[in-house]
Amino acid sequence: MLERVSETTSAAQTDPLARIAALPGVAEAVEETRTLVDRLLGHRILRRRSSDVSMESSLRGACASAALEGAEVSMDEIRAGHVYDTRIKGALRVGGELGTLVETWPKAPRQVLARLHTLAAADAVSADALGRPRLAGERVEDPLGVGAPLSPEVAHARMEGLYALLAARTSVPALVTSAVVHGELMAIRPFGWGDGIVARAAERLTLVERGLDPKSLVPSELGHRTLSEEYAPALRGYMGGTPEGVAAWVAYCCRAVRAGAQDSLATCEALKRG
Repeated sequence: MLERVSETTSAAQTDPLARIAALPGVAEAVEETRTLVDRLLGHRILRRRSSDVSMESSLRGACASAALEGAEVSMDEIRAGHVYDTRIKGALRVGGELGTLVETWPKAPRQVLARLHTLAAADAVSADALGRPRLAGERVEDPLGVGAPLSPEVAHARMEGLYALLAARTSVPALVTSAVVHGELMAIRPFGWGDGIVARAAERLTLVERGLDPKSLVPSELGHRTLSEEYAPALRGYMGGTPEGVAAWVAYCCRAVRAGAQDSLATCEALKRG
């Protein structure tokens, strides 16, 4: 994907993410989203109840991420502790541990992704499959219907490219980096089960670690659930690798983050009213 974008943009730019950030429409989508997230971060209720908003955001994000994998569960059931579906149990474990992985993410993304998969899939796959790349012949789930998976060999090579991209660091907006991380993981489907939960968690982790949402207040997973009819088409556009498809994916991810931020603003207002 990054190679194809690079071929059609300025040769003077050497950072693949900078090329993506410069695509038409991306800067505007990023700025609109950053403005709304900043509005959320400045809400007065956060001076004394930011942990409550963060916890609610984590629960709502986990519920939404599991729903995108096909789980049927409500927030009332989660609050009551009536959780039996392996997908929601995995998403809740991921959400509960995400904050502990922030510092490790930029230094050891391979390790963090393995941990995320172990948390997501603990009740769903065999112990020897937890946290390791899928092997030839293993089933690859496709709840969004994006198409046939890459071969394990191609998936491995593409994951190495993602690790290199993350290790290189960049000055582009966190929203661009997080969208690429999400898109790559969804395109690669490195584990075969729970890849969507892992990809959406990695997107959120990137937004936290790179400073857009340092207190993890924005349930970006919920934004993708809200925009679920756009999710798979935008992802297919990204997987096509054209500049237009990649730009549309980043803009879509920005809209999802905005939807998540709006939800947390509503939580803030509810807490304010008591």
